[in-house]
Amino acid sequence: MYNCVHAIVPCRTPYILREINQEKDQLPFEISVIAIDGPAAAGKTAVGWELAQTLGFAYLDTGIMYRAITWLALRSGISVDDTISLGEIARANPMELVANDNTKVAVAGLTLGTELREPCVDSNVSAVAKATAVRRELVAQQQAVAAGGNIVMVGRDIGTVVLPNADLKVYLTASPEIRAQRRWQEMRNRGETVELEVVLKDTVARDAIDSNREDSPLRPAKDAWELNTDGLDIQQVVQQIVDCAGTL
Repeated sequence: MYNCVHAIVPCRTPYILREINQEKDQLPFEISVIAIDGPAAAGKTAVGWELAQTLGFAYLDTGIMYRAITWLALRSGISVDDTISLGEIARANPMELVANDNTKVAVAGLTLGTELREPCVDSNVSAVAKATAVRRELVAQQQAVAAGGNIVMVGRDIGTVVLPNADLKVYLTASPEIRAQRRWQEMRNRGETVELEVVLKDTVARDAIDSNREDSPLRPAKDAWELNTDGLDIQQVVQQIVDCAGTL
C-alpha cells in the first residue's frame, strides 16, 4: 500500500507565497479575496492558478495541503483512519508554498511535488481530508494566508468554511464523465497506465466521500456563483469569472 512513497531530497531554502505583482487599485473591481470550490477534477486548480496570474494575486490550492498530510501519513505507515495521529501530523508540520509553483509544498524539511499526485495519495486523500483534527489545523493556516487579501484560494470548503466572507465565491462543476476524462488524461501525461472506467469509478467514490463527510461536506455556498465547465477551456472559465467579478 505504501510502496509509492519514496525518498525526497530535503529543501534547503525557505519557501513563501509568490509576491503579489499587481496593485489592487489597478484592477477594474474592488474584490481582493476569491474562493473557488468544486468536486475533484472540476478545473479548480488550473482555473484558480490562471486567474491568480491574470489578476496578480497570490494563490493557494488547499488540496495540496491535504495531499501533503496524506503523503506524510503513508510514509510513516499511519492508517488514514487514525484521525488522532493524522491530526498530530498536521499540527507538527506547518506548510509553506513554493514560490511561483502551484504544484509543490514545503513541509517537514522536504519539498513535495509529483509525489502528491501518486495513485496512493489520490486514493487516500479524501479519507484524510474528512478528519476533523486535520481540517481544524489546516483551515487555521489557510485563513492566516488569506488575511492579507489579494488571493485566490481553491478547495472544497473555501466559500462555506475557510473564507465564508470572501468577496467572490465560485463553485465549479462538471459531469463525472468529463471530470474522469480530465483526470485520466493527466495520469496518462504522467506516464501512468489506468483504465478510464477505473478513474470514473474513483471519481464518483470521491464525490460521495467529500459530499457526505460530517465535517465541512462538499457543497456550494448559498451565495456562490455556480459554473459548469463542461465544454469550456481554462481561459474561457477565467474570463467568465473576471466578468462576474466586474459586476459585483
